[in-house]
Amino acid sequence: MRVLLSVPVVLSGTGTDGKKFEEETRTLVVNAHGALIAITTPLRADQKIMVTHKITKKTQECRVVYTGNVQAGKTQMGLEFVKPAPTFWQIDFPPDDWVVPES
Repeated sequence: MRVLLSVPVVLSGTGTDGKKFEEETRTLVVNAHGALIAITTPLRADQKIMVTHKITKKTQECRVVYTGNVQAGKTQMGLEFVKPAPTFWQIDFPPDDWVVPES
């Protein structure tokens, strides 16, 4: 399940131009598997970047799974966690389908 939630994040990695980048933005939508964001840095599908939650300072490696159209200089991108992290967004009452089954 997706949740409309604006979380301040810092994205970092290497852009499509081969240069290191760091960009502050906010999530548009989050879920147990990642988020939808909008950024100015060009990225390509399947590219890996780091996402840092500005409040908790936790960092998670993500993969770009969707790139949308450019609007107002920013591109919407879907990010998927490389490793499951359903508690990364710090939601007090997460949807039922966010719970990781215990082993």
